[in-house]
Order: sequence, then structure tokens, then C-alpha cells
Amino acid sequence: MLLVALLALGWAVMPLFFPSGDETLDPTRLVMLPLRPQPLVRALLVASLVGIGPLFTLCLALGAAIALAHGAAASFVAVPAVALTVLVCVALARAVAAANIRLLTSRKGRDLAVLSGLVIAVGAQVVNFGAQKLGSSGLDTLDPAADVVRWIPPAAALGAVDSAGEGAYAKAAAQLALTALALFALLALWQHSLTRLMTTPDGSTLAAAEPDKGTSRTSGALGALLPQGRTGTVMERSLRYVWRDPKTKAAWVTSLAIGLIVPLFNALQGTGSVYFACFAAGMLGILMYNQFGQDTSAFWMVAMTISSPRDAYVELRGRALALLLITLPYATLVSALTTALLGEWHALAEVLGLSFALLGAMLATGAWSSARFPYSIPQEGYKNVAPGQAGLAWISIFGGMVAAALLCAPVIALAIWLHASGSASWSWLLLPVGAVYGAAITEGGARLAAPRLARRLPEILAAVSKG
Repeated sequence: MLLVALLALGWAVMPLFFPSGDETLDPTRLVMLPLRPQPLVRALLVASLVGIGPLFTLCLALGAAIALAHGAAASFVAVPAVALTVLVCVALARAVAAANIRLLTSRKGRDLAVLSGLVIAVGAQVVNFGAQKLGSSGLDTLDPAADVVRWIPPAAALGAVDSAGEGAYAKAAAQLALTALALFALLALWQHSLTRLMTTPDGSTLAAAEPDKGTSRTSGALGALLPQGRTGTVMERSLRYVWRDPKTKAAWVTSLAIGLIVPLFNALQGTGSVYFACFAAGMLGILMYNQFGQDTSAFWMVAMTISSPRDAYVELRGRALALLLITLPYATLVSALTTALLGEWHALAEVLGLSFALLGAMLATGAWSSARFPYSIPQEGYKNVAPGQAGLAWISIFGGMVAAALLCAPVIALAIWLHASGSASWSWLLLPVGAVYGAAITEGGARLAAPRLARRLPEILAAVSKG
């Protein structure tokens, strides 16, 4: 029953995070057709039962009903219980999507879908952490939760199967009736949303026409904090991409979340290491790869301002500095939290030095691979690589990561030598060494990639505009 409740929760929230994953979730596509809401609800409900999701739900509900069905009465109740479970899950998803479709299909709504990366990343680690705790304490700890969930549809339908097997027929009838009532309520909400969508104008974009009174103040405040000249302009443009472009924002949110979750959750579980804090710098360093793909066809405006290797160098340096503006304090925070949870404050300087060296290596290889292996990022949907360019993406990211690991070898070798030789008390030297080394190879990577970028501008523009 708890598993079915979690499945129903998934049906309810997935349309909010992936509104474009299923076109049947958008009833506004049908507003121009001469259809009435009531028969439209019936038709869409039947059509929604076809697919992998409903089939998976049916298999899971059927398996749960078979496990709970003890006796002829329970087997008889299991038939409508399974049907009600599937119907409630599907109707729940459609009712939620119809009630929020105007928001979800707007620009701001698509930006909200960026939270999916954070929710999935956090949820996966929470489930993993909970499963480990559950394995050590046993399934009996879930009994109080199961007693509550058995009265919440659609898990109440399967609760009716269990109640019928125990001979509590009145209780089973009440649980089935409660699930059926929930189904009718969801269908009524769905029909009401369809009626509203088909009879009222779309006002979701009215606010977009209003002038943004805070734009000039925000731009001035941000510009005052950045360097003057082209470097500051490039940094401001890159930071605005992070805030405004949905694909860039999604990549940043996911990297920030996973970079924090992996070291902290491992530390909380008692299986972590202080060196896991370097994962944060690595996750954000990946964002340096394919810098021009996020520009898509708008890269031509950047290309028009690059007429020499010097211009290309300043462009790459500005993008790296924009990334460092967020990554350096973030990597420091994650390292401090990880060492605090593990009680190994003495290793903080060493971990920070390794993180800075890794970040510098990834910025250097990211600048070079951006100029050598650019690829397009489609703006629609959830694909991060245009068709036919997957090979370029693999070479750019994974090849660059291997090269970054090789570039970090001197600093890693120094850390190993200090511990192996019994000189661990001098490991604090890794902080200045890692910071200087990371800055040096970042500078070297930008200077090495600049001539190639200046020569290959037409090829890069063609590659990033493909999608």
C-alpha cells in the first residue's frame, strides 16, 4: 500500500516537472474543436490508459492485490480495487495538469521545471538513505504509516483487499467507496478545468507585457561588481544566461544539487571521505565544456566581436571568471560542511587545494574543448545534444575530464607523497599550491584555446546552430 501511495504521488507531481513529455497532458490543443468537456473527459481518460506508465501502474497494482488477496472475498474485491487504483492515478495526473497547464506552458512555467533536477537528485539520495535505515531497523517500523495510508486513495482500494481478507467487509466497502469518491471528485475537477480552459481567454502572458521596473537597477548593481571592459560584459552575459536561459539554469541547478548531496549524504551515512568534497568542484567544472553551445544561433553576435586571438582569449577568460564567481565560494562551502560532518577540520586546507586544482584543470580543458568540439543544445524538449552530435558531446566532456585528471596529477601526487612520507602535518601547503596551480593552468588553457577559437568561428557557429 505504501508503494502504491508513492506511485500515486509520482503521477501527481510528474506533470508539473515534465509538462512537455506527454502532449495529451495539454488540453489547450483541443480548444478550437467543437467538443464538450464531459465527453472529452471520458475520451481523454480512455486514451490516457494507453502507455508505459498506465501499464506499469497496472502491473504494480495487480501484484500488490495478489499479495494481499487471501480468500475468495479478497480476490473478488481485488478486481475493482486494481481498476480503481489505475483510474485514480491517471485521473490525478490529468486533473493536476489541466489545472496548471496555463502556467506550465508559459515561459515561467518552463523555468519551474528546472526544479525537477533538484527534486530528483535529492529524492534519489533520500530514498537511498531511507532504504539503508529501513534495512537496519526492519519493515515493522512502517506499520504506523501503513495504517494511515490504507485510508488514502488510491492506496485505500488495496487496503480494501486486505480488509476483505481479514473478514472486515464493512471496512473494505468503506475503503472502496472512498476510492470511488476520490475518482469522481478528480473527474469533476478535470471537467471544471477543461470548461474554464475552453471558455476563458489565455491571460498567462499579460504580465510579460508589463515593464520590468527593476531591470535597470539590477543591471547597474551587477555591472558595478564586475570588471570594466569586455571581461565584465562577458561575465554579465554568462551570469544572465544562468538566470534566464532554462537549459543553462537546469544544468546549474542539477550540478549545484548533486555536488552538495553526494559528499554530504555520504558523510551523514558514515561512509564518506573528506575527498568527496572535490565532487562539488568537478560538477561545476563540467559546465565550462561546450561554452558556445548554450548560445545556440545567437553565437553569431559573439562571433562578430572576435577578430583576433586576443579577443577570443578575453571571451574565454570572461566566461571562466563568471563560473569561478559562483564555484569558488560554493566549493569552499561544500568542503567546510563535509569536513565538519566528518570531524576532520585538519584536512580542510588539503581538500580545498585539491578542489581548486581540479577546478582549474577542468576550466582549462573546458575552454579548449569548447573551441575544438562544439555542439548544439536544443532549446525545446529535454535533449542536451542535437541529433548527430552525440559523438562530439562524448569526446568533449569525457575526453576533457580525462585530460583534466591528468593535469591534476602533480597536485594529487604531492598529496599522496605528503601522507606516505609521514609529512601529513604539511598538507596545508596544498591550499596555496592548488590555488596557484589551478589559476595557472586555467590561464594556460584559455591562451591555448584562443587562437583555435579565432580561426574556427564559422565552424563553431555552424555546429552550435544545428539544433
